[in-house]
Amino acid sequence: MKRNYQLLEKRRKFVQNYVSNNQDRQMKQVVAELSEQLFLSERTIYNIINQAPVFSVIG
Repeated sequence: MKRNYQLLEKRRKFVQNYVSNNQDRQMKQVVAELSEQLFLSERTIYNIINQAPVFSVIG
């Protein structure tokens, strides 16, 4: 099944913003919280984190 590109980008932005807002905490705990919130595997979340950052356009 194809996924909507906009939804994937929205998910990437959410994950990257969540990680940047919680940098002072342990990565394992942050990833576990994201996994519960988004119903994604920890591996998928680590893959999103390791991708190039998303630059959101305001406007």
